[in-house]
Amino acid sequence: MLTAHCIALDPNNWQATYFAKASGVARFAYNWALAEWKDQYEEHKKDANKPQPSEAALRRQLNAMKRQQFPWMLEVTKNAPQMAIIQLGQAFRNFFSKKAKYPQFRKKGKDDRFSLTNDQFEVDGFRIRIPNLGWVRMSEKLRFVGKILSATISRTADCWFVSITVDTDDVPLQPFPTETPVGVDLGISSFATLSTGEKILGPKPHTVLLKRLKCLAKGLSRKQKGSKNRAKAKTKLARLYARIANIRLDAIHKLTTRLVNSFSMICIEDLNVKRMVQNRRLSRHITDMGFHELRRQLEYKTARRQSKLILADRFFPSSKRCSHCEHTITELPLSMRQWTCSQCGIAHDRDVNAAKNLVNYAVSSTVKACGGSSSGRMKISSGETAPMKQEINTK
Repeated sequence: MLTAHCIALDPNNWQATYFAKASGVARFAYNWALAEWKDQYEEHKKDANKPQPSEAALRRQLNAMKRQQFPWMLEVTKNAPQMAIIQLGQAFRNFFSKKAKYPQFRKKGKDDRFSLTNDQFEVDGFRIRIPNLGWVRMSEKLRFVGKILSATISRTADCWFVSITVDTDDVPLQPFPTETPVGVDLGISSFATLSTGEKILGPKPHTVLLKRLKCLAKGLSRKQKGSKNRAKAKTKLARLYARIANIRLDAIHKLTTRLVNSFSMICIEDLNVKRMVQNRRLSRHITDMGFHELRRQLEYKTARRQSKLILADRFFPSSKRCSHCEHTITELPLSMRQWTCSQCGIAHDRDVNAAKNLVNYAVSSTVKACGGSSSGRMKISSGETAPMKQEINTK
């Protein structure tokens, strides 16, 4: 099982300068290879006798020319440009398999990172040895035991981090405290509402720190371009953005870990977040919750835990359907948080009712899958989710 551990580094000024140079070399190599890939592909379309671009050919081409045309590349480890081209090749493989979009050029300040293979670095307690640089202090030891595969050094704001990938043994599974499934309804007022009736409030870090964010952004815009004061203001703003992201990520990790360790079956909605954020009145609040990140974490954590994650269809009326008698109403405005079923007369909380409908959906889908249903709309297995429709959510 591949596991990555991200550790904060404590470099001195000279080491931080080396990291910035290596990141620049990796970014230049990636952008150069992407431009060459495009040019060679256009030439191949015009003349079929010319070879198609490939990752290995671009690596050989760069190695042959860098001493004469790019001698500054030799100041850093050779892994920086080579691994960047390897990552470009993987990006194209993901594009051809329709797992990702066409690769884009990397930008300075946003994509400051470079990677190392396991034979180019060494980890010893609270330090890591970087080629052509020496030992760099780490804030903590590597938590996982196993074969070290690679490391990626990246910058967030003005801090440097190393992400070490380790091939570890599978962790022995602990029995679930309860076999009851759970439905999780994601929302804005409450980050998550469970079918048990519990409501979990999200930290909403962007909303809480929005006033401070506007103040720093306004101060940055007033600084003269190229000045040291502008660089200081930019660093302060980047630190605040990193703090917002860390608060949101911490809350999502705690929630997903708790759900995976407590329930053997979790059901959430297959939300179309990309279309949801087009609502200009709710887009800021939706992105502040991190729905996509929550789903991503649930997918890999349930796979490790060998539990089930079920995605309800986007057209499933979780909020409009009565969880008691299954009567579905036609209209339910977003402002209506409480409603009463006209058939059975039971009063519902909008979010709790949706979560209960999701758990009913999970149970019925599992029964159909185990009974050999031929509909084929959902595949349910340990740690797997089935592809759903891509239409707008009608909840």
